[in-house]
Amino acid sequence: MRHLARTSAVVLGAALLALLPAVSAWAHGDEEQGELTLSIGFGDEPAYVDQPNSVQMLVSRGDEPVTDLGGGLEVEVAFGDASTTLPLEAYFQVGEWGTPGDYRAWFVPSEPGPYTFSFAGEIDGEEVDLSMTSGPDTFSEVIDPAEAAFPPAATGPSTDDLAERIEQEAERASGAVGAAEAAAASAEDAAASARTLGLVGVLLGAAGLIVGVGALVVARRKP
Repeated sequence: MRHLARTSAVVLGAALLALLPAVSAWAHGDEEQGELTLSIGFGDEPAYVDQPNSVQMLVSRGDEPVTDLGGGLEVEVAFGDASTTLPLEAYFQVGEWGTPGDYRAWFVPSEPGPYTFSFAGEIDGEEVDLSMTSGPDTFSEVIDPAEAAFPPAATGPSTDDLAERIEQEAERASGAVGAAEAAAASAEDAAASARTLGLVGVLLGAAGLIVGVGALVVARRKP
């Protein structure tokens, strides 16, 4: 009898330990709206930036899932001053697939941090008007994937650093082009001066030659 009791305790303990990771990884906030119980959070948690995700609402009345929203329900997803309104759709087919009572609104979170889900409409004949913000007591905040990446990505210059380097290199290239243009202009001026001086030299040489020839002619004519 004692052996049976010990065996039962071990099996129960193992079952509880097996359940703990699933419970801790699935963080949702619970709300009561009349006879309805609403469990709210991200469809995939932890939620990561730029990864497809969804607003998830699990709806039940007592112990039974609500498989028809009836009047329909919308959710406003807000982050800071930005917001968008999305319809909630059934993410199941009774007797076929999914979990009855599981409703989703799909979107891709683009910023890390807290998100607020605000619901308005009607569920199974009951008015619903509630708002919930992600946090330690409700559901997962959106996380930057770099915080969970393994192995860590190789560090390199940021986009701002690259832009700054490109700008610096462009300034250097522009300065080099300006210096080259100035040097070319100076060389052209020097070449023009040299051509001018050469021409003057040729003219002076020709004049000297003419004077010499004239002097020689005059000397020969004298008795």
